[in-house]
Amino acid sequence: MTETAPTTLQDRVRAFVERGSTHNAILGVIIFNAITLGLSTSATVRAEIGGTLTLIDHAVMTFFVAELGLKFFAYGLRFFANAWNIFDFVVVGLGLLPDRAGLSALRGLRVIRAMRLLSVIPQMRAVVQALLDALPGMGAVIVMISIVFYVFGVMATLMYGAAFPQWFGTLGGSLYSLFQIMTLESWSMGIVRPVMKQFPMAWLFFVPFIVITAFSVLNLFIGLLVNTMQSAVEEEAEAEFEGLRDLVRSETDVVGAHVLDLHREVKALRADLAALKGSGS
Repeated sequence: MTETAPTTLQDRVRAFVERGSTHNAILGVIIFNAITLGLSTSATVRAEIGGTLTLIDHAVMTFFVAELGLKFFAYGLRFFANAWNIFDFVVVGLGLLPDRAGLSALRGLRVIRAMRLLSVIPQMRAVVQALLDALPGMGAVIVMISIVFYVFGVMATLMYGAAFPQWFGTLGGSLYSLFQIMTLESWSMGIVRPVMKQFPMAWLFFVPFIVITAFSVLNLFIGLLVNTMQSAVEEEAEAEFEGLRDLVRSETDVVGAHVLDLHREVKALRADLAALKGSGS
């Protein structure tokens, strides 16, 4: 009879931080902290319970530091092998910056502690991973749209710069105005219609630009994200299928081994019966 090796304190701490109830508690504290940080932006609330909010903020930071300490103890240097652990470490570290001159603005970044929801909820991690996987394809689209912007920017500066210097007087101004037009923010009454009063055929320039940038490029981004997320789902399903197939294969091997053992026992019994019959005769 083999004795099980006693679990170490590190193993028990690792089991504790990986427990589902622990993850739920961390999630609850993150949501509660996001609410209190939002309340702290109100002057009325600060006047009423400002001291309580400060105590809550210190308590939450203590909780987060203790959580990271437990994880570091449980995993050792392997803690930094996980990108989400590094993300949590940076977020909590920003919250520990002292509230002094020159650093108060950085300490205001403690509100990004709410982004720890991305590292706690698995579904959000999957979405972020899909976005990261789509970056190479999105980079190609960004290069393409940059070329389109440059070409149309130079054309707009040459054609409309003299008449409308506030929008197209320089290449930089033209690029900014074209970006506003691409977002469809006050593009018609704000820019295009005033230009068309002096250049009636200007729509031949602006309409193709809007179709290329606002519609086509946006659909390219959406298509890339959908394809990436679909690939991630298929990979996850394939991994689950492989796991089930390995499980079935292992169970089949076990059953096959039992069948072989039974076959050997039957052969042995037949041999014993044959020997008994031979001795009896």
